[in-house]
Amino acid sequence: MPSVSAVPPSAPSSRDSVVAALRTAGCVFAEDEADMILATARTPAEAAAMVERRVAGLPLELVVGWAEFRGLRIAVAPGVFVPRRRTEFLVEQALERAPGAAVVVDLCCGSGAVGAALAAALGRVELHATDIDPAAVRCARGNIAAVGGQVHQGDLFEALPGALRGRVGILAANVPYVPSGEIGLLPQEARDHEPLVALDGGADGLDVLRRVAAEAPRWLAPGGCVLVETSRHQAPAAVDALERNGLTARSAVSQELYAHVVTGVRP
Repeated sequence: MPSVSAVPPSAPSSRDSVVAALRTAGCVFAEDEADMILATARTPAEAAAMVERRVAGLPLELVVGWAEFRGLRIAVAPGVFVPRRRTEFLVEQALERAPGAAVVVDLCCGSGAVGAALAAALGRVELHATDIDPAAVRCARGNIAAVGGQVHQGDLFEALPGALRGRVGILAANVPYVPSGEIGLLPQEARDHEPLVALDGGADGLDVLRRVAAEAPRWLAPGGCVLVETSRHQAPAAVDALERNGLTARSAVSQELYAHVVTGVRP
């Protein structure tokens, strides 16, 4: 849960009523959510409207219009995948593997959170992000522009400028990896408010990952790396997909974030 400034003590009753409404609606972190709403709302009326939308089931990040990701405030919008805290592990792995990367690509960028976080950590980089979904592209453009990057609309690598071939130091690809048959098991907030294209990875969840693995070697610089998020049981197959395409692959796990990232390095 993002940390926000405390609500001014001059309005305790407002906070109490917000917490009560959220708790009644089943929000587990009602106090934290109340603080986030009250810190974001500009007027009492706006706060009341935000509480109403949250009680109706809209994800908190869409209610307030932003999500915190590695200390950045990332703008989000309806119909765009909300960045998860576990994906911060992908960024950490990228920075560990390629701390001197000069060219970064955020593939399947959604809101652009991964690319923005990498650029913020690396400093001066050439940053490109792509997504097939027009809503995601519109959202990402604001977040990526803030760190000097460019966003392109299209299907995976087809959207990238050809001049990037063989130059990419970090290729972050937070591809959809939920098996089609398990979409119905996702939390209601994801099922009802996030685009299927950002969730559905095909029969075994690895369809898009395999496409990325097949094309990545043509785009990576020597020593460059591609990183993908997977589940625990998918990680061995993801490693195999990268190795079959000539990359040196490994998997890493964050027990704290319950995150699994597979990395492939071009020799």
